[in-house]
Amino acid sequence: QVQPVESGGGLVQAGDSLRLSCAASGHAFTSAAMGWFRQAPGKERKFVAAISWSGGSIYYADSVKGRFTISRDNAKNTMYLQMNSLKPEDTAVYYCARRRPGGTGVTNTTLYDYWGQGTQVTVSS
Repeated sequence: QVQPVESGGGLVQAGDSLRLSCAASGHAFTSAAMGWFRQAPGKERKFVAAISWSGGSIYYADSVKGRFTISRDNAKNTMYLQMNSLKPEDTAVYYCARRRPGGTGVTNTTLYDYWGQGTQVTVSS
């Protein structure tokens, strides 16, 4: 099965924290950069964060910079998104995906393949 699996979503209050996990095993994910995206109802899917295989290169959307932290544990085939100081506008389905080889940049959804099914994050005010 070449599809990552997200977990860790839930319903929280504004100011709370959540940690999302993305389990992705198999040859397709070896040496691959990975990313997190989110999609609110009626909106397009948007970039949240990305991390290289080594973890040496990390990128964030301006809207989450300083609040979210992306990381990965390659020994566990798992990527994480620590989300602190959550806001109602963070409410969305969160997806992880593999950054496919080639191309430049990290924010465009077309640069990614092997998407997970998503996990819902709801932040109440």
